[in-house]
Amino acid sequence: MFFMAENLHMDWESVSIDFSGGVDRGKMLVIVGHSGSGKSTVLKMMAGLLSPGKNARITLDGTDITKTPAGKRHIGMVFQSPALFSHMRIVDNAAYSLAAAGMRRKERYEKASEWLERFGLAGFEKRWPDSLSGGEAQRVSLVRTLIAEPRLVLFDEPFSALDAPLRKKLSEELRQWQKKLGFAGIVVTHDIEEARALGDEITVMKAGKQVWSGLPADFDESLLMVES
Repeated sequence: MFFMAENLHMDWESVSIDFSGGVDRGKMLVIVGHSGSGKSTVLKMMAGLLSPGKNARITLDGTDITKTPAGKRHIGMVFQSPALFSHMRIVDNAAYSLAAAGMRRKERYEKASEWLERFGLAGFEKRWPDSLSGGEAQRVSLVRTLIAEPRLVLFDEPFSALDAPLRKKLSEELRQWQKKLGFAGIVVTHDIEEARALGDEITVMKAGKQVWSGLPADFDESLLMVES
């Protein structure tokens, strides 16, 4: 398994969260569940943003990264909010990680322009974040993450703030990009259709626990029903 997170544990409010799972190279795992199921907390433990518990073990491409700081894991993360830097033009937002890595301006601008064009944003380099639509801003956020070529990308409900038609469109585009670029990804969502569209495998969480794992073709929305 290219990425594996074992025995993640956290006691959070009234819920005890437990998770073990992973994803193969070039594949997408989707963790689906209602609000409060613990799915986003699991993602943050994987990323190193929250403690995964004393018995946890997290490996990436055979290397134990359980205690590796988040910034040194070479894991990308895309959130629900694009969180673009308002004082930077789009080209600088897109090239942010390249600048942080010390790449020269000319080279990073050229690479950022190539990636923006790849994601349907040709000619956006000199625009400002406040001039973008929600979908355009989230595309820039994706470029900013993927341009660094992370080995694994974690997606925390990246399209949930968008309307349904745009959410569906971007989910389909993300799946195409993922297959073309070949990165491994883990997505958390509450959206059933998004889970089916993005996942090679789906895991269902309820009240902090995994209750089902399998293929999208075998996934039934009744698995998410709240028991009375």
